[in-house]
Amino acid sequence: MSITVSVDLNSNPEYLLVTVNKSKVAMSLFIIAGPCLAESKEMLDETASELTKIAKKYDVKLYFKASYKKANRTSISSFTGIGDEKALGYMADIGQKYSLETITDFHTVEEAKLAAKYVDCIQVPAFLARQTDLLVAAGETGKIINIKKGQFMSPIDMGKAAEKVASTGNDKIWLTERGTFFGYNDLVVDFRSLLIMKQFNYPVVYDATHSLQQPSIGVQSGGLPQFIPALAKAAVATGVNGVFFETHPDPKSAKSDSATQLPLAEADNFVANLVKIHQALK
Repeated sequence: MSITVSVDLNSNPEYLLVTVNKSKVAMSLFIIAGPCLAESKEMLDETASELTKIAKKYDVKLYFKASYKKANRTSISSFTGIGDEKALGYMADIGQKYSLETITDFHTVEEAKLAAKYVDCIQVPAFLARQTDLLVAAGETGKIINIKKGQFMSPIDMGKAAEKVASTGNDKIWLTERGTFFGYNDLVVDFRSLLIMKQFNYPVVYDATHSLQQPSIGVQSGGLPQFIPALAKAAVATGVNGVFFETHPDPKSAKSDSATQLPLAEADNFVANLVKIHQALK
């Protein structure tokens, strides 16, 4: 496939600054943020409250994220959740309390229907991004579908994943970059991926925290959180529509992804810097 990429620094601010194969996609920076896992209603509430304040302060759209179950933990002994419907119920309550749209991931065809009863957006996990039945099941919910690019997939492959969702008549699709395997226990981000995925004319999101995981080190994944701000700013400068990041009031005590969640106290400054870059591109 031949791909022509050009960058227009003087483009209309309502559009992405990147043109791929003569196609220009609308730009509107949004944030997908929240804890990795719904550990408790109190923790969800604390996180959602702070993120809501930040979103209003910087006038960005916020989608509140939390997994209700972690089905792909490294170890059988790792914590996976507080109960599916209990966690999903908490997500629904948080969405209603703060007038937020919510997003969670799922792992089986049956879970797509269950999750859709409680949240506004459905996320296809990176490890499952080629699974046709799951992509179709997600599309059939009629929700916004966020497809996380598998660490083993090229950005071109994401076009086929999107086609599977769109085959259901649902074209409310986001494509998310979350890093590519670099050996056994590391990931790297190829920023060309963000530009290449633009050609499919769906919003493109950069996952600022999972992209810095170091998978399967010991009994749980490690990470390099010190690089979260720099790579996120680079992604916004490249022209992504949205930035995904996981955040927790106390990452060290988090029951999942403790190595890469952004401390909630740092979220305000983190978002502020992304917004500054986004505005500078207009």
